[in-house]
Amino acid sequence: MKLHRRKFLHVAAGASLLGAGPWRAWAQSYPSRPVRILVGFPAASATDVVARLIAQSLSERLGQQFVVENRPGAGSNIAAEAVVHAAPDGYTLLAMTITNTVNATLYRDLNFDITRDIAPVVATFKSPLVLVVSPTLGIKTVPDLIAYAKAHPGKINYASFGNGSAPHINGELFKMKAGIDMVHVPYRGNPVPDLLAGQVQVLIAPMPVVIGQIRAGKLPALAVTSATPSSALPDVPPLANFVPGYDTAIWHGIAAPKNTPADIIDTLNKDINAVLGEDRIKERFAENGGVPIGGSPADLAKLIVSEKQKWGEVIQAAKITPE
Repeated sequence: MKLHRRKFLHVAAGASLLGAGPWRAWAQSYPSRPVRILVGFPAASATDVVARLIAQSLSERLGQQFVVENRPGAGSNIAAEAVVHAAPDGYTLLAMTITNTVNATLYRDLNFDITRDIAPVVATFKSPLVLVVSPTLGIKTVPDLIAYAKAHPGKINYASFGNGSAPHINGELFKMKAGIDMVHVPYRGNPVPDLLAGQVQVLIAPMPVVIGQIRAGKLPALAVTSATPSSALPDVPPLANFVPGYDTAIWHGIAAPKNTPADIIDTLNKDINAVLGEDRIKERFAENGGVPIGGSPADLAKLIVSEKQKWGEVIQAAKITPE
């Protein structure tokens, strides 16, 4: 029996909608179970602080737990690789940082490409770093620090959170632009206790890590790395006032595995942007010396590419290696 053409098209269209129905319902119900956000650094690190603030608000907004899971090691590569190889279903996310773009040049044997193998969701947080010195050093200004370093080449130790970390690459950039010689001392954990004790003398730190000690008067802050003053530390001058052209920041973002469905990326982008607009998030970010970024997945993708190029040039010029 022949089916009338109009009736056939009607039935076919209905079948098509039935086929799409379960997928659409699944995408629209995201998230239907807890979501993990992998952080490649220890608890209380800048990345961890920002990720936990966002996770808390997302849990309240979406009715599912967004759980921060710390996977420190290899300059955040362990966490990044775990996300790259996770199922592209939106339930495993990466708390990205500037370090992920640095690692693309620093490590030559990575099993993934951060620009190819992740799906950007949204940039979340930005703040300048701050140049702090040990109180035992007795130095209060950048010109005095530069003069002391030039008079005592190789006698100043500057700390970092490991090779390729933001404090490391900023320390190398400072050395190159200021024409000084300092010795890099990488730490697996937090170097601030040794800085306070005078075992290391300089740290260009993410602001969330040291802002409490600065405000308490325990750490002298000589400069911020942004080209303009930071509202969090308005009395601390920009490093560019003394080292022309110096302008850097740390930033954070959220990314997912490559091939994560566009509906899920869009849901995450929309809700994280909404979280970033909350007054309490703005206040907490400000307490940690930063501001929300927000924007589209394409905006984060552009940031990743530009930062990879910028810091790749520093790594090559300074001959930085993973070890």
